[in-house]
Amino acid sequence: MTNDAQELEIAWDTNCAINRMILDAVSDDGLHCTLSTRGGRGVSGEFAHMHNVRLAHLEKRARDLASGVVKLDASSKPSRATLRKAFKQSDTAIRSLLTGVLNDEPKRRGFKRGIYTTLSYFIAHEAHHRGRVLLTLKVSKHTLDKDTQMKIWAWDQI
Repeated sequence: MTNDAQELEIAWDTNCAINRMILDAVSDDGLHCTLSTRGGRGVSGEFAHMHNVRLAHLEKRARDLASGVVKLDASSKPSRATLRKAFKQSDTAIRSLLTGVLNDEPKRRGFKRGIYTTLSYFIAHEAHHRGRVLLTLKVSKHTLDKDTQMKIWAWDQI
C-alpha cells in the first residue's frame, strides 16, 4: 500500500522519466530542429524552457531548493548532456518541493488550490512542451522510433 507522498513521488518521477525517454530518443539532428521562422525555440530550447520554468517556480516557492540549479539559455540550443544534467537537478528539486508542500514543511509553497493542483500544473506544462517537441520532430522528419512513441503512454511500465 502506498501513501500520498509515495504516490506523489511516483507521479512526478513518471513525468520525469517520460522527459528523459524522449530526450534520449531524439536524434542529434532532431535536437536542433525548429519550426520557427523568427528565432523561436527548437527542440532543445523546449527542453531548456521546461527546466527553466521549474527553476523559476523553485525560486518563488522554495528558494533554498533553487540553489545550485543552473538556468539554461534556451536560445543557445543546449546539448543533450547539458539538458540531462539540468533535468537531473530540477527533477530532484521539484520532487523535494512537492513532498515538502505535501508534508507542510516550512518555506515550501505550492499553488493556493493545493498540492495536486501544483503537481498537475507541472505535468500539464511539460506535457504541452513534449507535444511541441513531438510535432516539431514529426514535421521536420525526425520522428521518434515507434517503440518510444508507444512507451510514452505505457505508464505502468515506466
